[in-house]
Amino acid sequence: MAVKKNKKSHKNLWEDHLTRRAKLEKYPARSVYKLEEIQQKFKVMKKNDQVLDLGCAPGSWLLYAARQVGSQGRVLGIDLKLVEIQLPDNVVAVKENILNPDNTSFLDKTSGFNVILSDMAPSTTGRKDVDALKSFELCHMALTVAKDLLVQNGNFVCKIFQGNDFNAFQKSVKSKFKECKTFKPDSCRKQSKEIYIIAKGKK
Repeated sequence: MAVKKNKKSHKNLWEDHLTRRAKLEKYPARSVYKLEEIQQKFKVMKKNDQVLDLGCAPGSWLLYAARQVGSQGRVLGIDLKLVEIQLPDNVVAVKENILNPDNTSFLDKTSGFNVILSDMAPSTTGRKDVDALKSFELCHMALTVAKDLLVQNGNFVCKIFQGNDFNAFQKSVKSKFKECKTFKPDSCRKQSKEIYIIAKGKK
């Protein structure tokens, strides 16, 4: 007797309506809708801004940010992975480690950023405590970059996994910005522990 194959088993288990929407709208990943929700609610970017996107691969946030800042704005993305999609004229993606002080020549053309975005996430281990700690370390690095490269009154968006260090990180952000709020976009997967810190007005 022939056994019918389950068609669902051949589908990407992570695919959902946002994944399909991203494909239709020519974004490489569904994560773009998290930034869209953040922008609609908090207005972190405006026309002519200079934006730095930490952990920019595969490039969805770059494309969205480019549209928000317009042709006179500029978006710089940095990632350890290569961004392979075609980018608009006002976007540059660099395959570098921004934490390496010997590799920062790509920052020479900027006098500072109006917005720094960090969607960086560690390679997950499946252990929530370990993953949260790794996330905290990345967030701390992103905050250091924001402290050094954001202009006064600049804005900072940072993803963090909720864990024991969350409150300490949030307190650290609050000490450096006039406003600090947490936000979990509806487009985050329900089982995800990620949350975004939205900080506006660098002191």
